[in-house]
Amino acid sequence: MSVAALKAVEVDYRGRGRALGPFSLTLAPGEIVALVGPSGCGKSTAMRLLAGLEAPSRGEVIRTPGRGETAVVFQAPTLAPWLSARANASLPLELAGVDRKLASRRADEALARVGLAGSETARPAQLSGGMAMRVSLARALVTEPRLLLLDEPFAALDEITRRALADDVLQLWSQARPAIVFVTHNVEEAVYMASRVVVMTPGPGRMAGEVEVTGPVPRPPGFRTTVEFRATAERVSQLLATAGAQWVA
Repeated sequence: MSVAALKAVEVDYRGRGRALGPFSLTLAPGEIVALVGPSGCGKSTAMRLLAGLEAPSRGEVIRTPGRGETAVVFQAPTLAPWLSARANASLPLELAGVDRKLASRRADEALARVGLAGSETARPAQLSGGMAMRVSLARALVTEPRLLLLDEPFAALDEITRRALADDVLQLWSQARPAIVFVTHNVEEAVYMASRVVVMTPGPGRMAGEVEVTGPVPRPPGFRTTVEFRATAERVSQLLATAGAQWVA
């Protein structure tokens, strides 16, 4: 049984040619998969297919979550600047017709889960980059999705904030266990976050290989310094280098 799958998908853009594929990926319930690859390889395109935001030129997209059961967090928080953190987080529920009071209560609960209790009335301009991303995460989690898609959500943040948010996401995952697809350029971040790292070739992206990641989730303190972590990150890096060399050759 899978939550979502891409079957030999290809995406062509007029004037740009092939952007992705053929590419296949199957996502099991509760699985965390990281997509890594060079810029322009189609990582974000694959994520948009899984989100139902666009259709493939060829191939098949299978999505089993129902309406409201897929949530997407983009690289920029994409918050409405005129709304409070509470109102931003409750927006998906209100758009789905949930009573405003109930939506606000659930938004407050989601904000508390991401460490923003007490900041419910703050506007985006009053929040740091990390706090704004936490609001974006709360907005994604408020619908209790079965499929959570994260498109380089930490790319614009400093290293300390990135690591803290990575731990937060894994802690949140342990509570509800949605399937997660995490797009990143950062090899160590991919290995830290995922149970499986899928490596893509330079564009148009294809599957170069995948690496399984062992270890408990959420990650224990010191996980990044273990021999297993370092060896896994090195395998992913070597796979990326080999895929790039083969493409150039």
